[in-house]
Amino acid sequence: MKLFRMLGRSIRDAVKSVVRNFSLSLASISCITITLIIVAIAIMASYNVQNFTKEIERDMTIVVFLDNDATETDVKDIEEDIKSISNVDKYTFQSKQEVKEMMQAESDVFDTVLKNWSDKESPLKDTFQVKVKDVEKLKQTAVKIQALDKVAVVRYGSGMVDKMIAAFNQVEKITYGIVIALIIVTVFLIINTIKLTISARKREIGIMRLVGASNFTIKTPFIIEGMILGIFGSIVPVLITMYGYMAFYKHFDGYLYSQIIQLIKPEPFIYQVSLSVIVIGIIVGMIGSASAVRKYLKV
Repeated sequence: MKLFRMLGRSIRDAVKSVVRNFSLSLASISCITITLIIVAIAIMASYNVQNFTKEIERDMTIVVFLDNDATETDVKDIEEDIKSISNVDKYTFQSKQEVKEMMQAESDVFDTVLKNWSDKESPLKDTFQVKVKDVEKLKQTAVKIQALDKVAVVRYGSGMVDKMIAAFNQVEKITYGIVIALIIVTVFLIINTIKLTISARKREIGIMRLVGASNFTIKTPFIIEGMILGIFGSIVPVLITMYGYMAFYKHFDGYLYSQIIQLIKPEPFIYQVSLSVIVIGIIVGMIGSASAVRKYLKV
């Protein structure tokens, strides 16, 4: 009960302090708001880049062309060998006849050309389309398939795919780095802003020390005050996240520049980002207050 009474008193003192030192509190809230807006934008951008990367990776396919003289038995053997490769997620088989029919259905030109070709004259081949579990091992998987008997050639866009994977990994690392850096900058700015508030009240802290108040008793109201500042500072970023992203998504019809770059659907994405922003605001507010007040608790 004593702990609850002390906590209630600390909350009451923290609220009074925010109101009493309104101008300094407003400066802290403004600092938190500005930095959290940037953090929210960086988080949304990083998740969309990650989503775009995963969509591209899911579409990456190894196309396996078989020899013209491959028999049904050879096809079954190749299928078993492909299935046994650990990185293979799924695969589909298309016979040269199915490929021919598909091409004829897509274009009148193909239909005219292909219908006059006999099976011996046709350059079309039986194929497997292979999806992998780990796109970073795409090249190794393609090499293993190429080594199989009766496999004529394997195509997966070798040079381009390797460069794309490397580029996507770099972009992901950069966006994560930006988010972490912004959070660190936010903590630093809040510490320095809250220091001004606490510096103006160092006499109050000194009196509390003289009457025998423990460090915990002195520190708790300031930490709660930092939490309150963090909550208030996250209101505007949350509103921008929710309404801004929804407006952005609708304006571009869910795609950025082309249908290849698909944006994450607003719900529940905006709620997850908003919750992250609030949590970050609360944590950095509490850390900022705790770090700033520690200076005045040293004997």
